[in-house]
This record gives sequence, structure tokens and C-alpha cells, in this order.
Amino acid sequence: MILVTITLGTLALLLLLPLVSDLIALARLPLRRRRAEPAGSELPRLLFLVPAHDEELLIGRTLLSLQQLDYPADRYDVLVVADNCTDRTAEIARNTGVTCLERHEPTLRGKPRTIAWALERIDLAGYDGVVITDADSLLDPGFARGLAAHAPIEGKVLQCYNDVENRTDSALTRMGAVFSAVRCVLMNELKARNGLNIPLGNGLCLGTEVLGKYGWNAFSICEDWELYAQLTGYGVRLENATGARIFSQETRSLRQSSTQRQRWAAGKILVLRQYGAKLLRSRRIGLHQKLDALAELTAPGPAVHLGLVALALAVDYTVSPPFAHGLALALLLPLARTALYSALAIARGPEPVRTALAFLYLPFYTAWRLGIQALALTMVGSSEWIRTARHRAAPRQAGG
Repeated sequence: MILVTITLGTLALLLLLPLVSDLIALARLPLRRRRAEPAGSELPRLLFLVPAHDEELLIGRTLLSLQQLDYPADRYDVLVVADNCTDRTAEIARNTGVTCLERHEPTLRGKPRTIAWALERIDLAGYDGVVITDADSLLDPGFARGLAAHAPIEGKVLQCYNDVENRTDSALTRMGAVFSAVRCVLMNELKARNGLNIPLGNGLCLGTEVLGKYGWNAFSICEDWELYAQLTGYGVRLENATGARIFSQETRSLRQSSTQRQRWAAGKILVLRQYGAKLLRSRRIGLHQKLDALAELTAPGPAVHLGLVALALAVDYTVSPPFAHGLALALLLPLARTALYSALAIARGPEPVRTALAFLYLPFYTAWRLGIQALALTMVGSSEWIRTARHRAAPRQAGG
């Protein structure tokens, strides 16, 4: 019985970390002032780096959206790196007029290795920032100016707003759009106002001073989380750039998203194992940042969180261990945070009623995600990059 209490208590404590960090941030909010960005004399010069492996289906749309940026053409360049491609990715890239490098290293495949390979061949002196974007994404026309609003950017890392392009395709895509808004608009903005680092993902911009000092050393199957942990430990600021918006395809079926979710879950566990203690020992960040970073790396995601709480409450009710009522309360409190964020995102987004109805699918998705989380444990330690299946999308404007 004591063992059950300890197990449930440990789970409750880990799930409570994001709520505790948010409460501290809210309490400190009135005491903090927004820092005014110094006015730059000119727009930052940007390099858009597009790593691509067999992306002939969608890369043309991505490159078209880059060509349609509301930004002076002489202030940005686009570089595609065709990584061990067996299709027309390189041909399509060159036909659009952008520079394309081809990489042939079949034993070292994958996005992280491709990025490192490309950065070794780029003269960073000509740029203020390097934007890394997936080859199946669409950039809003105002993306580059959204980054430029944070100038000077050489010494910063900026994370854009990752939005869902195909939000109306299915219940999964509608829920995905809500969770993206929760993350990028609500959670990240609270962090930004408190000087906390923003988790990284597609569309991140690395200042060239940061790259020059620290290089690229993230080679795990979840390089975004690894880079977040590395740079946070170094004391580098990772800032929120919601004015820079990028659209990605959300997988619209469980089968399509299986490998992607397994990789994300396994990669995050690996990063926590490798960097958790280092973050806690870092002398370059404060206690709140350490708490928030630990909360980010241990947070299982909304659906898995819900499933874990449901299982834990079932055990708590069935076994009735010591402090059962207190454990139940501790387990339920973080769910209130997630529910509040989700309700705010639904209310702020398009078609709130239809979006809310999509959450009727949540119990089925939660059960499936718990299974994926269990399977992800078998991938911990793996360095094999598994590409997520994509589907052709109807032509559209990036800002639509």
C-alpha cells in the first residue's frame, strides 16, 4: 500500500510541475516589465535552411511560400539540402530557382545530421540568423518580418508560431490545432513575459552568433528537445516570435501519426535522461528556469497526461492507499490547467463549436496515445530517423 502511495505521489508530483511553474510565472507577472527591443538600422539578413528527404510531394509548395515572403529579396536566401533522396526533391528545388545541395551519406541519414552537414558548408558571416524549416511546411507571408521584429537577432534563438494547415480535415487535426494554439499563443507567451525559454520546433531561427559559439550538436531522434535542453543549460535565451507563423500538416489518422508520436515520445525521454541532471546543475540559469525546463521535459503531452491520470485515479480508487483523497486531488489539479488552456484556445479559434465537438474523439485518442507511449519505450536510445508519412494537400496561400 505504501508503495502504491509513493508511485502515485511521484506521478502526481511530475504532472504538477508545469502547473507550479505557471503559477510562479503568474505571480511574478505584475513585477516584470516588457523589455523594449532596440531599433535596428536594417532588416536582418536571413538564410532559410530546408532539409529534405524524399519530399517531392510538398516541397514545391514550401519553396513557393518562401518566394512569396513579404521581405526584401536581397535580405534572405533559401538553401535546400536533399538528404539521400531517391525521388525528384532536388530537381524540383532547382527548378524553383533556389540553391540545392545533395547529400549522399546513407549511414548517417536524418534531419539532425543534414543540418550539421549543411552548416559546415555555409558562410555564416553573411547572415544574422538561420531559419530551419521542414520541407512540407508553408510560411505565412509575414513570417520573416515577424522575426525581424525581434532584431537584432544574431545573439538570439527565436521560435515561431507553429500552426496547423489542415485543421478541418478530421477530429485529430482540429484537436492538433487547439493544442498548437495552447502551446504557441498561451503557454509560450506566459513564459516569454517571465523571461523563460520557449521549447523549440519547426521554424526556429538560430542567431549566427549563437551558432558560431555553440555550433550544432543535437543528433538525437528528437533534435528540437535536445537543442532546447542544450541551449537552456548554456543560459541562451530562447524567445517567442508569434508574429512569425508557419503552417504544417497535422497527421489526420492514427496510423499516419504512429511513428511520429513514437519518435517524439522516445526522443523526449532520451533528452530528459541525458540533460535533466545537467540542467539542474547549471549555474547559468535560475531556479524558476530549472523548474520550467524540468516541467517541459517531463510533461507527457495533453492526451497522455489525461490517460495517465485516468489510470492513476482508477488505481487510487480501487486500492485506497494512504492519503488516497490527497493523491486524487493532486492528480486532478494539473488537468484543470490543461482544460482551461484548451477552452481559451477553442474560444479564440475559428469554428469553436465544431472544434469543441471534435474533442468527443479524445477518449479514443487518449487510449491510443497511451499505447504509443508504451511502444516509445522500445525506441529510447535509438538513433534511427523514421520519416512521417505525408499526404498531398490542395493548393493554398500560406496565410490562408
